[in-house]
Amino acid sequence: MKIVRNISLVVLLALSGCAMRSDLETVQRDNEELKTRIFRLEKDLGGVRTETKAGIETTLQDFEKERAGARKGLADLQASMDAMKVDLQVMAGKVDDLSLAAKKPAEEVNLLKEDLERRLSSLEERLGAVQKKVTDMETAQAKPPEPATPEALYQKGLDAYRSGNYAGAREAFARFLEQHPKHELAVNAHYWSGEAYYGEKKYEQAVLEFQEVIKNYPGKEKAPAAMLKQAAAFNEIGDLKSARYVLRKLIDEHPSTEEAKRAKERLKALK
Repeated sequence: MKIVRNISLVVLLALSGCAMRSDLETVQRDNEELKTRIFRLEKDLGGVRTETKAGIETTLQDFEKERAGARKGLADLQASMDAMKVDLQVMAGKVDDLSLAAKKPAEEVNLLKEDLERRLSSLEERLGAVQKKVTDMETAQAKPPEPATPEALYQKGLDAYRSGNYAGAREAFARFLEQHPKHELAVNAHYWSGEAYYGEKKYEQAVLEFQEVIKNYPGKEKAPAAMLKQAAAFNEIGDLKSARYVLRKLIDEHPSTEEAKRAKERLKALK
């Protein structure tokens, strides 16, 4: 029995030794594999580090170049600005010099200009006064003196009418009637005023002016002429009924006159 136990023990130890060797080999293999993986990782990491470092160095170099270029550009810009400041200072100095040089003559010119303006203003005032005197004298010379007699004033109106100055004629006759309403030529003044209105084609006013003769001086020589011309004025404004009435009245009241004869002819034409 003892021998059997010893054999069993030996067998167990042998088996146990085999098992331990097998495990150890497995562990050793795993360890080697792990080392290999770590080595590879370290190698890869080293490559990454190298590439990263190279990239960083390149980037830094480029940045330094750009910064150097920017510094150079700033330096050139600063130099240009300094040069411009110097040029501006020089120009400002020249302007000041020119201003100082021109200041005295400019002041003298301004004083001279003001003096000339004062003299010119004074001359213009004097010239205006002289022109006014000349105008007044010309007006006084051109304006005819007021006629001294009623007959002269009446003749003035008649002359204006004959020359075609109807407005001037009416003005003269109106002044005559205002100053001499009872004069024997008043009827003629009314009549020729009516003729003047008729000449201006102011037929309504002509009718009224001729009516002054017909109404206020029925027995005068101008009454038949006023009636004939009043009928003509009615005809001009298209009032044929009034024109026929006045012509018939003229024939009835002044049958033996030349105006009555002409009235008959006009009545025939109006029918």
